[in-house]
Amino acid sequence: MMEKGNGAERAKIETIREVFQYLRQFKGRTFVIKIDFTVIDDPHFPVFITDVARLHESGIRIVLVPGAKERIDQILGVYSIQDRIIRGVRATSAEAMPFIMMAAFDVANRLMTSLSGSDINAVIGNWIRARGMGVVDGVDFESAGIVERVLTDRLRAVMDNGFIPILPCIGWNALGRPYNLPSNELAAITASRLGAEKLFFITAGPGFSVPEYQVPDGVPLSPSGGISNFSLPDLERFFALNPGREELDLLDKARRACEAGVERVHILDGRVDGALLKEIFSNLGSGTMVYSNRYSGIRPMRRNETIDVLRVMKPFVERGILLPRTEETLAESHGDFIVFEVDDAIHASAALHRYPDGVGEIAAVAVDEQYSHLGVGPRLIGYLCDRARRMGLSRVFVLTTQTADWFLKQGFEEADLSSLPEKKRAAYDLSRRSRILIKNLS
Repeated sequence: MMEKGNGAERAKIETIREVFQYLRQFKGRTFVIKIDFTVIDDPHFPVFITDVARLHESGIRIVLVPGAKERIDQILGVYSIQDRIIRGVRATSAEAMPFIMMAAFDVANRLMTSLSGSDINAVIGNWIRARGMGVVDGVDFESAGIVERVLTDRLRAVMDNGFIPILPCIGWNALGRPYNLPSNELAAITASRLGAEKLFFITAGPGFSVPEYQVPDGVPLSPSGGISNFSLPDLERFFALNPGREELDLLDKARRACEAGVERVHILDGRVDGALLKEIFSNLGSGTMVYSNRYSGIRPMRRNETIDVLRVMKPFVERGILLPRTEETLAESHGDFIVFEVDDAIHASAALHRYPDGVGEIAAVAVDEQYSHLGVGPRLIGYLCDRARRMGLSRVFVLTTQTADWFLKQGFEEADLSSLPEKKRAAYDLSRRSRILIKNLS
């Protein structure tokens, strides 16, 4: 007979179960982690970087962006190089630029060395293309730059080979000229371009506490009195109540990252033991989170949008991934379809067809290639699974010839013909030999 155990033991067991749940959810996903230099320079940093190494070993794809502001200040001071900080941006002279690069790569090398101590391979690379800020309001920012392009294919190839990429706060233009980049901005843009699941800002501060700010009603607070999380609408209200606060720039970066497709942004105190793990593997977390509505941009298809949806499907039909559909058949079943739109233009679609006995079919999943990096496909699947649950369905299935691996990553499992509803089983095309995948919704 199984012993019930005391409350503390049950809590430990639930914590372990929670960790397994999140590990399954995040395996293969990308996390971008920006780390302030003050955290890297802290005596407890080896413990933090060990936690990062364990995440990498668990199958989470990690990208690191080291902040170098304080180290740059140190090196410029040693060599008596004058510089100016204007509206939070370092106006970088040609004289200062070699020393700024020295500082940026010194910090990046510290990170790589720390990871080597945990037997993790990392590589520092020039995956960022940049351009100069130029002259803004009469101020020449000289070698201060703006991120123009992230070489995402090369970054993904590095991660596919088991390495952790490290991005110093330096970018280069097409002619090889280096520019100094704000590392918070670099991290946010990299996360959005990679379609990262999460972006972390690891700071050496306690976060956003209630006594210091006006907090809108309904915003969740942590037991310590800090602000636990913001939805994007709540964050807009928070900014309205606390105008002109320069220290809220990090929250603004978090907002922009969420608006660009990152689902969750977390701001953590890296000096707190286990802060990163608690934020990832616990419902309670340990810092401040900003989150977007994961289904923003997704809505039911309208009957007059058949042409737009057929356009999105066309490349997949031509490659034999989707079956062809006509305007008439699509219009007749438009109520089953959802679309993903940006600025009133449709860039993805999918459908949920209902069968008897609590079963649904997810079909016609198509995402414009230019938007695939934003994680639109998984969001469509999540939306349809939630819709299926609301309809009282207990499971959904898909038939696929070329995308089985992708659906397996979304939580589907292999099944055979006998698991299909009778009507679908009778219509199954044996010559096409589609693989059958099932996802239970309980």
